[in-house]
Amino acid sequence: MNRRRSDGIDPVARSRSRRRALQAVYAWQMSGASAREVIAQFAHEQAHEVADLEYFEDLVLGVDKHCEELDVALAPFLDRDIEQVDPIERAVLRIAAYELRERRDVPYRVVINEAIETVKRFGSEHGHTYVNGVLDHAAVAWRPVEVQAARPR
Repeated sequence: MNRRRSDGIDPVARSRSRRRALQAVYAWQMSGASAREVIAQFAHEQAHEVADLEYFEDLVLGVDKHCEELDVALAPFLDRDIEQVDPIERAVLRIAAYELRERRDVPYRVVINEAIETVKRFGSEHGHTYVNGVLDHAAVAWRPVEVQAARPR
């Protein structure tokens, strides 16, 4: 069965790529290794998962390249310093912030839903509630036209 949409994107592979990206960004945050080193470690596993390797790399390298500006952009929506946020939730927030700000081809609702599902799977018991609140506010600020268009009239 072909899961690809008409635009060629396989949503299941994208979800796997996001989960792998979370693991890679988490490892990068905790180890201090370079993003390229972390990608090399994960790339072998990624190939076996039949995920979207290109998207995985874009997320990890995008977070690495834009980390400082992502953290600054997220700050108004956080109730504490980004470094005090749980490491899993921090990694998810950085990935989602990158997608919301740099990947306009991905609908904001997809970004938020994927972030919530990933935190539910890997994060703390109520981490998804925190991530949802932060990203809802960020989406309104960063993609106001898209958010407004999606709201019922």
